[in-house]
Amino acid sequence: MSIWVYVALLDEGTECWRPVQAEHLAENTYRLSGRIPDEEVWAFQPGDEVLCREHVFADGKRGLVAYARA
Repeated sequence: MSIWVYVALLDEGTECWRPVQAEHLAENTYRLSGRIPDEEVWAFQPGDEVLCREHVFADGKRGLVAYARA
């Protein structure tokens, strides 16, 4: 089952997130998919298995963010 996980963008100067499709593997573990646009640097790479947790963004919306490699 594919869901959206947010991955931090590096070198942006402010907190920025990219929604990335991911496959749910276990309780809070997901495998990222997709491709990184040429102009972006992601904290994690497509194919990485990452740990995720719920996050409240600046606009008040909630979502899963990748915070560490599994």
